[in-house]
Amino acid sequence: MLDTSYQISLAFAKQMDEKDELRKYRSQFHLPLQKNGEPYIYLCGNSLGLQPKSTRSALEQELEDWKNLGVEGHFHAKNPWMPYHEFLTEAMAKVVGAKPSEVVVMNTLTVNLHLMMVSFYQPKGKRTKILIEADAFPSDKYAAQSQIRFHGLDPKDCLIELKARKGEVCLQHEDIQQVIEEHGDEIALILLGNTNYYTGQYFNMKKISAWGHAKGCKVGFDCAHGAGNMPLNLHDSGCDFAVWCNYKYLNAGPGSMGGVFVHERHHHDKTLPRLEGWWGHNKATRFKMRDAFDPIPTAEAWQMSNPPILAMAAVWSSLKLFDEVGMNKLRTKAISLTGYLEFLVKSLGEDVINIITPADPKLRGSQLSIQVKNADKTLFDKITKAGVIADWREPDVIRVAPVAMYNSFEDVFRFYSVLKDNLGLKD
Repeated sequence: MLDTSYQISLAFAKQMDEKDELRKYRSQFHLPLQKNGEPYIYLCGNSLGLQPKSTRSALEQELEDWKNLGVEGHFHAKNPWMPYHEFLTEAMAKVVGAKPSEVVVMNTLTVNLHLMMVSFYQPKGKRTKILIEADAFPSDKYAAQSQIRFHGLDPKDCLIELKARKGEVCLQHEDIQQVIEEHGDEIALILLGNTNYYTGQYFNMKKISAWGHAKGCKVGFDCAHGAGNMPLNLHDSGCDFAVWCNYKYLNAGPGSMGGVFVHERHHHDKTLPRLEGWWGHNKATRFKMRDAFDPIPTAEAWQMSNPPILAMAAVWSSLKLFDEVGMNKLRTKAISLTGYLEFLVKSLGEDVINIITPADPKLRGSQLSIQVKNADKTLFDKITKAGVIADWREPDVIRVAPVAMYNSFEDVFRFYSVLKDNLGLKD
């Protein structure tokens, strides 16, 4: 049954935008323009977030300080480079629901995933396996498989893949629990994407962490499609680690730096294996250059190199907006925006459209994955030509993500209108 609190009209969408307390933030982003000068209907923040208008000045500040100060910028820049990564920590911790000591912005996503597996995938005895989604993002699978091979093992023997039930696309939580119960004694690491990139399904990290820990497994999550999308509550989830990128919902630019969460219970364990570098060393003695590695008792211990300031400036400029708005307000709007998108798309008829993303808002973020029956990529090409920027995933899914920070209800309605027109449907 369709939600009757929504209406299929441009006037209604505009009324919703007028009521939106976050509508002013749209003007703080650059909207890509079509050749006719009109903004694209940009619904692809799940792939690459838009550029905050403040990013240019943030980068220019660091370039100016580099120009004028050279190496002295480490201590005398407007935002000194020496402790620069610390400026981002508190805001990032709020975004992912962690203590500041548990979070650090560093490297990129898959690099961070490898660093975490060095510490938290330690196959011994019969406990050698990694549990992962069969439909995990390919890079996660590549990383897991290569880590297994690095330990002299065979991925064919050591990778357990979670598959949806026959005729279904999304995983059932009870099936995840059953696999952990049955194979937990052999599983060294449970590694799941907390929000699946393809289906948009969100997993209950707290339950999965509890199930895994009860069987002696380490538990980690790839939060690439969760960070900045929905409150993650990483500390309370109890997982051992999490990684994410900052270029999707967090708007930090193409290929930007990633982030790491390491639960505080691991911070003082100096026996934990890790790859080490000087930026993870005790800050008080870091520059003495002769001491044995003394890990900082926070997530910072997993840092290896001093941070790239220009890349980090872009992350910080976006985080300032998140700090101003807060994840709870963003989540409230996201539920409403995505609900309106679902309402409009479903009105086209179940004989035409199938949404594979869970209908329960608690089990999804801002993305809806839409299958159009008896259609192929030519439909996607048509809506792209008509001014929509969304995302196509083989074999037959259009991923659409109305982002709460800058998308409007009017964006959602105009997407629906374009989709309807290109399907040849009439009122």
